[in-house]
Amino acid sequence: MSVQSAIKRKTAPDIRARKNGDPIVMLTSYHAHTAALVDRHCDVILVGDSLGNVMHGFETTVPVTLDMMILQGHAVMRGSQHALVVVDMPFGSYEASKEQAFHSAVRILKETHCGAVKLEGGVRMAETVAFLSERGVPVMGHIGLTPQSINTLGSFRAQGRDEGSWDPILNDAQAISDAGAFSVVVEAVAEPLARRITETIAIPTIGIGASVACDGQVLVLEDMLGLSPRTPKFVCRYGELGPAIEAAVQGYASDVRSRAFPGPEHVYEMKKN
Repeated sequence: MSVQSAIKRKTAPDIRARKNGDPIVMLTSYHAHTAALVDRHCDVILVGDSLGNVMHGFETTVPVTLDMMILQGHAVMRGSQHALVVVDMPFGSYEASKEQAFHSAVRILKETHCGAVKLEGGVRMAETVAFLSERGVPVMGHIGLTPQSINTLGSFRAQGRDEGSWDPILNDAQAISDAGAFSVVVEAVAEPLARRITETIAIPTIGIGASVACDGQVLVLEDMLGLSPRTPKFVCRYGELGPAIEAAVQGYASDVRSRAFPGPEHVYEMKKN
């Protein structure tokens, strides 16, 4: 007989049930140590393909690979205990066919032990979302500004600022909801459109640059901690860790060069006979 763990991790159905309830709190993490900190306060931890920008210095998320996502997803699972961990499916790992998407998603679930995957796209990905959901893969959608499509979009522009452009985005949201996703990230859209989407679809919306109208919010951890040199308009910096880290490194370098570090308290003495 198996013994259930005393710690119960949140699941995709738990998050789905939060529609019109308490706001869903979500942050990114890519490491075991930050996951442990985030886990104490968040409902969902996203292992985002933004790790390409944050960890590797890529200009876009396009170069990120499936192996990179799996490696960091496994680290976040080891560091967390309570939050639902969602791993991004990177560009090129799911678009070719629903079968390709299923094989990629299975690798992520099996090799990281995470609770769900996230993919970008609306109407064009609805069939894939349904295919995955019907086969036991919980899917979080992502509509509005979709960073993996940057080479097509041309720039990171807010969406839906002209009411005449709303219909395709509304259709995307409805298609992802109808296909069986348990929630959807709505990125960089005007507040009235985010409100309309949230009021219209049956699953929770998680906003990033989409106003308080959404059922929850997500930010990139490094952005809100002040570690990213440039951040979008929608980011609120809850800390300024960049200057603090640099000051600590400067202090260390100064002490090493002046031979103030290591001091006597940092040295191992010989054993006394």
